[in-house]
Amino acid sequence: MRNWTMVSSLLTMALAPAPAMAQERPWEWGWGMHPGWWMWGAGGVVMMLMMLTFWGLVITGLVLGVRWLARQGREERPDRSDRALDILRERYARGEIDKEEFEARRRDLGGRAS
Repeated sequence: MRNWTMVSSLLTMALAPAPAMAQERPWEWGWGMHPGWWMWGAGGVVMMLMMLTFWGLVITGLVLGVRWLARQGREERPDRSDRALDILRERYARGEIDKEEFEARRRDLGGRAS
């Protein structure tokens, strides 16, 4: 009985790592390394690039969305030269200045008549 117990315990210890050893196949992969030893293999590089692209698009969308929302509350400010040209037109319309003075000042402002 003692021999049988000794043989079964030795057999159990010898075969215990067998499932783990059955998963290793170094003759296919070479150098004893797993195919995903560096960045999950070639598929891992593609996966990493897709992840960077995804997060880049998400962050870009958020930034553009926040900028768009920030601009919604502001009214468009007219350009200073446009405001000066508007005042010049109003003065001409009220008769405060004549056509020659209007044209001369409009050329000075760089505006175009409408």
